[in-house]
Amino acid sequence: MNKKELVGAMADAADISKAAAEKALNGMLAAVTGALSEGDKVTLVGFGTFSTVKRSKRKAKNPRTGEMINIPAKTVAKFKPGSKLAEAVK
Repeated sequence: MNKKELVGAMADAADISKAAAEKALNGMLAAVTGALSEGDKVTLVGFGTFSTVKRSKRKAKNPRTGEMINIPAKTVAKFKPGSKLAEAVK
């Protein structure tokens, strides 16, 4: 499912226009992105939790050349599914 299909499904489920559904989805994505960029967690009970994790720097091997390279430390987004989502996918 891509964003256009998700907007359509949201519009049908909420009985609203696709424009309103897209505006709501964009607002939700912006709110989650903003919270994660500030280091906060976003928990949607039953669905899951969005959070950030710090990865330390490490060395890895370039598969083409075999040469060792340094990968810098960074912060990445993480999602942990909630119980209802995990059960639905099972």
